This record gives sequence, structure tokens and C-alpha cells, in this order.
Amino acid sequence: MKNKSIYLIRHGETDYNRNGVVQGSLIDADLNSWGRAQAQAFFDAYQHVPFDKIYTSALKRTHQSVQGFIDMGIPYEAHAGLNEISWGNREGRTPNTMDNEYYRNLVLAWRNGDVDLPAEEGESPVQVRERQIPVIDLILSRPEERIVLVAMHGRAIRILLTTLFDEPLSEMDRYEHSNLCLYKLNYSYKEQRFSLELSNDITHLLTLEIPNNF
Repeated sequence: MKNKSIYLIRHGETDYNRNGVVQGSLIDADLNSWGRAQAQAFFDAYQHVPFDKIYTSALKRTHQSVQGFIDMGIPYEAHAGLNEISWGNREGRTPNTMDNEYYRNLVLAWRNGDVDLPAEEGESPVQVRERQIPVIDLILSRPEERIVLVAMHGRAIRILLTTLFDEPLSEMDRYEHSNLCLYKLNYSYKEQRFSLELSNDITHLLTLEIPNNF
């Protein structure tokens, strides 16, 4: 069996990202104008790659981030298993001191190993990992798809990468991410393991001019 290349990206910017508001899995926001520019820049840089399949979450900000490739006729599938973590009852709220303290404490608990702890009325990292695994198993069960593009979300990517590299979830925050960043992964069917070629890469965005209202 041959290797599989996985281009894993985070979605482009939304107004929620711009304003520091948590979206999670319940806020189905569109990309803003800067996010659309990021998506176009990624397409311009990677449209030459012969992707066999595109996988996205069920949230439209991931679809919109790869729309250029979909318009080329590349087959794609959306899977809710790739959705962002549910942050529960705090999603979509304007940030305030109490919320910021809550998120700091929650992330600190995860870093200390309490990865079964869910957000209030939301999910834990363990629950997200459990729903991601069937999708990854599906992707790996299709060796004929040699090169795939996967569009996901920030916290979900952190959780996924620890899973792929057989690492504890408490280590997930060492995987940094920016809007429309790229992680390039290679999977060896012979060795049954992943290797990392690019990490949080945004060189494709360097040609963009930051708007005056940024």
C-alpha cells in the first residue's frame, strides 16, 4: 500500500473570530471578507494539488474555506464528527471578565489531565475525540484517495492531532493554529503511522494586504 497525504486546514476568519467570541459547534457563522480572502489565497497557492477528496465539518465556515476546490469538481463529504468542540451555553456570548476566567480555568484543567471535564452544557475533549475517530478511520479506509483536503476548526484540530500522533489530550495546546493555517500530514499504510511535514503554516497568506479596518 502507498502513503496518503492529508492537507489539514483550519477555516478562515469569521466576525466571531475577529471579535474574540467563541463559536463552537452551535454557531454556524459565515466567513467574513477577510476570511474569504484567506480562502482565496489558500486556493491560489494549492489549486495545483491533485486532491482526490475533500472532507469538511458540517459547519459552513469550513465549506466556504474550500469552496474554490469544490467548484473545481473535486468530490467532498461533510461530517459532523469533524465539528468544533461544543463550548455549551457560553457560545456566541460577548466576552467578559467572568467568561475569560471560565475558559482559562477550563483549559488549565485540560492541561492538567482532566480531559473528561466538559464545558457547561457542552463537550469534553474526550467526547470530541470519540466522534472524530470514526471519520479518521473512514478516511484511512480509502487508500485510493491518495491526497485529501480536510477543513476543520481550531480546538478540534488540536484534539485530532494528539489522536493521530497517539499523544495524551493534555498535550493538545502545543499545536498552535491560525485562521486558514495548514498542517500537512503523511500517513504510511505500511508503518501505520503519521508524520508531520508542515505545522500551522500560513506562508500562503503572506501576499494578503491587511485591510485598514483590521
